[in-house]
Amino acid sequence: MPVYVHLVRHAQGYHNLSYANHALPDPDLTPKGEEQCATLCKNFPFHDKITHLVASPMRRTLYTCLLSFKPSVYDADSNPAGKKVLAISELQEVSNLPCDIGSDLQKLKEEFGEKGNVDLGRLKEGWNDKSFGGPNFPTMSGLEARAKSARRQIRDLALEYLDGKDKKEEEEEVHIAVVTHGGFLHFLTQDWDGMKANVGTGWQNTEWRSYEFVDFSGEDARLKETRVSWRKRRGSATGLTETEQYELRSVVQNKIEEEFRGGRVPDIPEQ
Repeated sequence: MPVYVHLVRHAQGYHNLSYANHALPDPDLTPKGEEQCATLCKNFPFHDKITHLVASPMRRTLYTCLLSFKPSVYDADSNPAGKKVLAISELQEVSNLPCDIGSDLQKLKEEFGEKGNVDLGRLKEGWNDKSFGGPNFPTMSGLEARAKSARRQIRDLALEYLDGKDKKEEEEEVHIAVVTHGGFLHFLTQDWDGMKANVGTGWQNTEWRSYEFVDFSGEDARLKETRVSWRKRRGSATGLTETEQYELRSVVQNKIEEEFRGGRVPDIPEQ
């Protein structure tokens, strides 16, 4: 049974409008961001095949998932067979800027709990703590460990789903939609192709790419972009070599060490 993971960068948030807006805590989507979600919802070809919806617990990613995959989202009245969006803390964004620190769990429960379409069950108090020395503070080793944990959790969702199927359903496909952040997507995919250091990502808002697991039993739970997805965006271009990937990773590592050394928060330009 094929398993596909559709990775999505969130829609435009107010923090994407200017460097000064990086001071906004856990910002909303802009009207343009909501339009981007509507476009993705209209064009995404696998709504009827979605088996899981997953997102970073930050507000912009949760709303991107709810809006972009609306035909698949649980609604007690109109779509009781739909899926709840599973929030996974490891999918939160890289930096410790205010815009990249999520809301407290109680606030998320107040905002998303009433409709019952977001599953916050895996979140613990302090999931959004990015203090120096903690597991979510931005270091290269910490980010890679967090990405590995996220991949393994996504893989486990697929394995649990497959375990519940009988032989008559073996040809059914598993499609997991995952909404996360531009910077973290490079760690999640272990692919640095297109990474722009000045913006922190090579992914556009609401861009989506499809992946498969390289090895279901591997400790790393590595992902590889499907051939169809690659050709859709890059045509006949050749991917980076391992050496080129390593060199780009080194650039990112140097930037992270420089920006967050000693627990500092990067400067935010004034208006």
